[in-house]
Amino acid sequence: MKRIMQRSYLIFFITLAFFAGVAFLAVKLVLGSADWVSKPYNGHMASSSGLSQAGSILDRNDNAFVESDKDGKRKYNGDYDTRCSYLHIVGDNSLNISTAVQSMYRTELTGYSLLFGLGMPKSLKTNSDIKLTVDIDATKAAYQALDGKKGACVVYNYKTGEILCSTSSLSYDPADPPEITKENEEEYSGVYLDNVVSSAYTPGSIFKTVTAACAIENIPDIYERTFDCSGAYEIEGDDITCEDAHGTVTFEEAYAYSCNVAFAKIAQELGTEKLTKTAEEMGFNKQFVMSNINVQKSSFDVKEANDNQLAWSGIGQHTDLANPLHMAMMCGAIANDGTPVVPYHVSNNTSIFAKLGLTKGGQTGEKMLSPDTAEKVKDLMRKAANYYYNVRGLNIAGLDFCAKTGTAEVDKEKQPNAWFIGFTESDEHPYAFAVVVEEGGYGISAATPVAVAAINELVN
Repeated sequence: MKRIMQRSYLIFFITLAFFAGVAFLAVKLVLGSADWVSKPYNGHMASSSGLSQAGSILDRNDNAFVESDKDGKRKYNGDYDTRCSYLHIVGDNSLNISTAVQSMYRTELTGYSLLFGLGMPKSLKTNSDIKLTVDIDATKAAYQALDGKKGACVVYNYKTGEILCSTSSLSYDPADPPEITKENEEEYSGVYLDNVVSSAYTPGSIFKTVTAACAIENIPDIYERTFDCSGAYEIEGDDITCEDAHGTVTFEEAYAYSCNVAFAKIAQELGTEKLTKTAEEMGFNKQFVMSNINVQKSSFDVKEANDNQLAWSGIGQHTDLANPLHMAMMCGAIANDGTPVVPYHVSNNTSIFAKLGLTKGGQTGEKMLSPDTAEKVKDLMRKAANYYYNVRGLNIAGLDFCAKTGTAEVDKEKQPNAWFIGFTESDEHPYAFAVVVEEGGYGISAATPVAVAAINELVN
């Protein structure tokens, strides 16, 4: 009797394992078949590296980024700079740029069906075109303004979440990809990375926006304070240096003039816990997702920082890192009474995840600031534009704007990274933006022209 029971249990577990295996294979078939069929090594899809007869990718105005010709080969836009400008958001025929639309949405582009595969006549297939929220001309304008320097520019509508401009540099022509070898790999270093979503940089003075928000919430008399700046401030034997000796400045002037000394003193007073709390509420150390893409985290870590390092972190140095898309989203939150709208760039996505509402942006994100603090930070950024940028004649399509530049030291042997973040104050053109130029020098001279070029194209 005991032996019979043992055999019964054995048969039961074997049967259970069999049906579990069948279920596993069925799930893999349903979820994974589309991925396999679109791989370049699939002989049935050899043309165009897996994109044979794939649908078109269009901009917000129905201009084609790329489409398939009558022979099934991918045909990219006819203008060289335009093609280079959208490489990272659209992709080439390969899978090298993993975050690009042609890598992430091959199933949708090819019109693959689990029941009929790729054999269904085109007339019976669901629409395999993908429309993006991006403006092709604004993207080209930003790319040209980057002028061959490494960096990124993103502009998005902070009311709807639509990404209107997204370009990353360095780039190459997706219609004629380079062969990268050991001999030229340094020349193309990082070229497969979309800097808008997949990179993070030392923020420099744009981080003073976070420190300012923390001060507003934690130092009751911050607006009555004044700070003396002689160009340097010693903490623990090392100087916090400032570009200029600003003399005596108020909190608002310290932000507008980007006074390192004043903000070092403010960061010291706030301390590690309060600065970290505000930074994390404003999106640092958090994972964001944009149209199925995991955006590179911005980071702020001062757990083991001494007073000098904490002061440098408060002005955007030390180990601080900021992602461009997150910076634009943070500016959108400031413009939106403290709550961001989640960015997205795929306008029509037929995947099951989109149908369930799991991937498309445009919904309200997690609150970053209270409405009162957001309004006060907005006022700081507005006055910064009035105090500093307008004096230099900076004009963004004739719109009122709030902004902050940054000059981030990265290496004594290199020029600083240049930043420009902010948003326009316009019901018709509500744009939040972030620009970073690697080794660009000063934000006011290197980064602002990129944002201006993109937004001018969007408005005009």
